[in-house]
Amino acid sequence: MTALLRYQTALLLRSQRWVPPLVVYAAALAVGVQGGQPVLDSLGWAAAVLLPVAAWLVRICVTGEPPAARACVSAAGGPARAHLASVLVGLGAATALGGAATVVVTLISDPVSSGHGTRVPSLQAGGSGLLAVLVCALLGTAVGALTSWPVLRSPGRAVPALLLAALLALVATGSPAHAAVTALVTGSRSGTVPLPLLPLAAAVLVTAAVTAVTCALTARRSA
Repeated sequence: MTALLRYQTALLLRSQRWVPPLVVYAAALAVGVQGGQPVLDSLGWAAAVLLPVAAWLVRICVTGEPPAARACVSAAGGPARAHLASVLVGLGAATALGGAATVVVTLISDPVSSGHGTRVPSLQAGGSGLLAVLVCALLGTAVGALTSWPVLRSPGRAVPALLLAALLALVATGSPAHAAVTALVTGSRSGTVPLPLLPLAAAVLVTAAVTAVTCALTARRSA
């Protein structure tokens, strides 16, 4: 499995297909985060906009190989394991990107509530923001896996489905990503730092289930 992870990581880095998601995420942060803004509000924005970027990165990793190369890798390491490695590399890239953004946002934001009346501990806020980022990275991974091969093969269907699913994951009541981001915004209003452990647990379960299904489907369609 380690060799497959290294291979998928090298494939992602050398392809430079990670550059557009990085640029889009940086642009979204530049638009929505300004120095001196309340820290929890800014962290909520950083987590929310990561979700579609994470889905994009996972789709890049899953579809990054030509069919012949994918067949060779599947034959060498097993189709399910090869697919799992690509999904994990996409998740890792999104988590690293979101983690770096969390550090920067925490440093440049004002550690106060949205009304600037209550001090908010920066370290605790950063930890809460990191949990929310992980929730959104996980949900984005699930979205990316569901809207890529082998579930959807046509880019004409997959890309609109990815955008719609990412939007629903952010706004739908009951979504772990919606709960985590909402907790940050609500905490900013009251001046309290939330700890979104329940959304994180739900995101882990959802993403694990989706990944297991897509890996099984990959093995079945590659047989």
